[in-house]
Amino acid sequence: MLIAHELLFEELTKYLELHLIESKASWLRLHFTQIYEQSSQNNEFLELQNWCNNIIVKYPHKMFNSENFNSLQENALIALIRRDDLQMEEVKIWNYIIKWGVAQNSSLPSEPKDWSQENFQTLKTTLNNFLPLIRYFQMSKEDIINNVQPYYQILEETLWKDILKRLNTSSQTISSKILPPRIILTQNLPSRSTESFSTVINEEHAAEIASWIDKKVGAYSVRNNPYEFKLLVRGSRDGFTAKPFWNLCDKQTNVVVVMKVKGTNEILGGYNPVGWDKPGRNLYSLNYNSSKGCNDSFIFSLKNSTIQNSILSRVTDLGKDVSIYCNLRFGPSFTSGLFMKEPFNLLNHCYCWYNSSEAKYERIRNKTLYVLCPNNFSYRSNFTVDEYEVFQIYNKNT
Repeated sequence: MLIAHELLFEELTKYLELHLIESKASWLRLHFTQIYEQSSQNNEFLELQNWCNNIIVKYPHKMFNSENFNSLQENALIALIRRDDLQMEEVKIWNYIIKWGVAQNSSLPSEPKDWSQENFQTLKTTLNNFLPLIRYFQMSKEDIINNVQPYYQILEETLWKDILKRLNTSSQTISSKILPPRIILTQNLPSRSTESFSTVINEEHAAEIASWIDKKVGAYSVRNNPYEFKLLVRGSRDGFTAKPFWNLCDKQTNVVVVMKVKGTNEILGGYNPVGWDKPGRNLYSLNYNSSKGCNDSFIFSLKNSTIQNSILSRVTDLGKDVSIYCNLRFGPSFTSGLFMKEPFNLLNHCYCWYNSSEAKYERIRNKTLYVLCPNNFSYRSNFTVDEYEVFQIYNKNT
């Protein structure tokens, strides 16, 4: 598309732009930050800009929490901050703008209390086009004191005085322009259609998982399920490698993963309320991993046409920071419980693991390979994934 535009093939450029939006949406999401930056550099790609902006205003973490945030072009970030419908607290917008500005000036000391007047002037010059777009008068007193005050010297003197006036008495007359609050978008529930929300589980499964999340004695009915399942990743759509999982699910919380075991009727999965954090690489390992602790996570096997009963396995080793497994070569995994090694659909690349000396979860699969280890018993059950999905769940009533 970029080359076609450079060669002045306008019709081909427009065709490719629409093709990306209509047919390659999952690819666009995988490379979201780069796509947004590229499209924002040229006003010819308005359709792509609008596609990106409509996602960012609803899910700003895609941009602000990305690894490439500090390298964003100024005009792209300004266009986003200018939006009245950006769904982010004003104080967070301020903090991210400060973070971006500091990143553009690597010589600045790490703590503003150590800054000279010249340091503040440097940051002020960098953020000159951003500062008028912040809704200062929509922040709380605590936000102003804790987040804005340390950098008050980058603001115009009149503006800072007006902010202080409003902190004391909200009715005081001020000369600074007061921008309106950002618009809070109402989340309209999608109309029910005949298309299933999942290719792995059904509504009854979702209701059962919801009851486990809320630790109910009895299962929710389909009609009373309080949770909506929003699809983040699907193997047949986004691929069976770890990269799509980490790109689309990194740091997402309240996550449910389900997988269909190839050659059987089994459905396995797990719930992770704290999310998976993408581990970094270091000089000593090309496959760096880490663990997280969460007492409320669990893994499961679901009842279906041939499986008589569902199996729920909650964390058994409470208080330990090891129940969630994070590895760049793995997908959603649970320590000493359930692992997905890329490529997930390769023969026997996924497995359940149980070790009697360090059990984090009870076993959810009986077809196991028994391994005898000194002083403990280990069980490993390999399987191949035919399809897998990752959902983020939301309570419909909040």
